[in-house]
Amino acid sequence: MGYTASAKFEDLKETWYVIDAEDQVLGKLASDVASVLRGKHRPDFTPHVNMRTHVVVINAEKVHLTGRKWANKMYYNHSGWTGGLRSHTAAELNERKPGELVRRAVWGMIPKNRLGHATMKRLRIFPGPDHHHQAQKPEPMPRRKQTVEANA
Repeated sequence: MGYTASAKFEDLKETWYVIDAEDQVLGKLASDVASVLRGKHRPDFTPHVNMRTHVVVINAEKVHLTGRKWANKMYYNHSGWTGGLRSHTAAELNERKPGELVRRAVWGMIPKNRLGHATMKRLRIFPGPDHHHQAQKPEPMPRRKQTVEANA
């Protein structure tokens, strides 16, 4: 009787991907990045194993938000002290910390456990077009399949 083979961490080789976030919708970009970081694009995907995929996001400050989200979408953080709630719009957060929008969006799509924390360490975000991971020879990230509109 056959069995489904599980990927073993030792047998996997590290793969590096790069994606340009310029003019890409934040949610779709984050969904693709989270999927590749977890290794779901691989045929030997195993949910409980670090699949050793790294993603480098460039031009993160030029990501696109639809509708009025630049002004209306709020991000919150709390210091832990009474009255310590801080809120920022997406535009303010992108101005203050370029790339933080992408990091928070990807974190929202990753499991909140030890493997999820380890997964986020394999995400590198750069606000501009340059990155210092050329030595790893990153290849273009696999993209989602384009669907044809129902009305087209």
